[in-house]
Amino acid sequence: MIRIKSSVVLMAFLASYFAISQTFTAQDTLRGSISPERAWWDLNYYELNIEVRPDEKFIAGSNLIRYRVLDEQKIMQIDLQPPLKIDKVTQDGKSLRITSNGNAHFIKLKKKQKKGDYNTIIVYYSGHPKEAIRAPWDGGFSWKKDGNGKHFIATSCQGLGASVWWPNKDHMYDEVDSMAIIVKAPKGLMNISNGRLRKVDKATNTYHWFVANPINNYGVNVNIGDYIHFGEKYQGEKGLLDMDYYVLRDHLDQAKKQFKQAPMTLRAFEHWFGPYPFYEDGYKLVEVPYLGMEHQSSVTYGNQYQNGYLGSDLSGTGWGLQFDFIIVHESGHEWFANNITYEDVADMWVHEGFTSYSENLFLDYHFGTAAAEEYVIGLRRNIKNDIPVIGPYGVNKEGSGDMYYKGSNMLHTIRQLVGDDEKWRQILRGLNADFYHQTVTSNQIETYLSDKTGLDLTAIFNQYLRTTMLPVLEYGIKDGKLSYRYTNVVDGFVMPIRIFVEGKSLWLNPSGDWKTKELGGDLATLQIDKNFFVEILETNY
Repeated sequence: MIRIKSSVVLMAFLASYFAISQTFTAQDTLRGSISPERAWWDLNYYELNIEVRPDEKFIAGSNLIRYRVLDEQKIMQIDLQPPLKIDKVTQDGKSLRITSNGNAHFIKLKKKQKKGDYNTIIVYYSGHPKEAIRAPWDGGFSWKKDGNGKHFIATSCQGLGASVWWPNKDHMYDEVDSMAIIVKAPKGLMNISNGRLRKVDKATNTYHWFVANPINNYGVNVNIGDYIHFGEKYQGEKGLLDMDYYVLRDHLDQAKKQFKQAPMTLRAFEHWFGPYPFYEDGYKLVEVPYLGMEHQSSVTYGNQYQNGYLGSDLSGTGWGLQFDFIIVHESGHEWFANNITYEDVADMWVHEGFTSYSENLFLDYHFGTAAAEEYVIGLRRNIKNDIPVIGPYGVNKEGSGDMYYKGSNMLHTIRQLVGDDEKWRQILRGLNADFYHQTVTSNQIETYLSDKTGLDLTAIFNQYLRTTMLPVLEYGIKDGKLSYRYTNVVDGFVMPIRIFVEGKSLWLNPSGDWKTKELGGDLATLQIDKNFFVEILETNY
């Protein structure tokens, strides 16, 4: 009998252990936890008003924060990362005392905070924000120049936190209900931000944008450049949707050709996920000097007007070159990240697993199920199984990058278990309807999928999200009978799997114990369905 080496299981355990036992600092906790100084007030409205001075790599401005009092407290935590500095904070025109601890700043309020009241503070700040080194992975401000020597500027801050460039309540659990973004840009350049453009003050070249829907902090962005605008109307499930495109002047012709994929993307995703979640704010693609990001209603694009991921196919199957990865992937985040948003970055798979899976569903809609299956199976070659997909909670720490490809293959496997594509589609649409504009935990999503599929998926989620172990289906054939079992699995892992004998579809129900079954037919033709994300091992049991 061939067995998985015990060292493999040991390594998987150690990977999980060290992921959990990392050392975190007080700053990690201040950034990643719902502290008492955050919990007593609920965000209602931001009015971010800044001036951007690229020649100095300097910004200055204010953020008006309106909030509802949930509990009568007096200390409020506001986050802003050095080297930016808070100049002052006021409430009702009175300056307030500030005590700082690294990135966290504690504001002592003078006014009595009565439960149910709506109050406002204004935070004034300035400085030289962190410059992005490798945006969007190492974010901040990107201070670049276009091919004509004009300033080309953008922000990106997922993971790092929006407090790297503006003061806010920098935790994902509390999304602001609506927001104004007012940006004074250098003369001759445009600023494009989230939502809809209300007006441009031509005298000062100040752009006034307004977001009518809840928005997470890292989804807020500033993009400044020598932009040309074009657009179209998309007839979607909720009526006409404004689709606006902002690209560098010299790239207009390329953009008009490449961005034809944008309405194709929305058509596929509205089919699978339900209506685009932000009709009130419109949809934008905005060219930036980095690869791209899922900024809500202001999706940023830097894929150099080519299909694939910078021209490459992540799946190695050829199907990844049939679409522009950034248009499809980042637009998919409008449903999973911007509509349904993780409460803690430890559950980032809810964003990236579903959105990686959305690439597969784009292909399914436009090129057929066989193409989609080849693509998502091809993505497995990128999985490292280094640390668990779900990270430690309360310290602003995400899990493994496997959240993309492992997450999408887990969801693809669940689709096979459901065995009814229309039911599966309605479940995905139901997710976006029932968690519309909400922050969620992984447990909420896991419970929802178990309830709606009618399957107990608990052990499956524990296996793929909380360990580094890949299930192994061991099987052997003897005397015309098939014996099989799972190894390298968590306790209670029982997952049906489809096989084919002489082309006929059959189901097995393996567990951790050997089972033997006489199937009939020529077992030499046995094939195990590759759509299930397991390792296959033939053995002489």
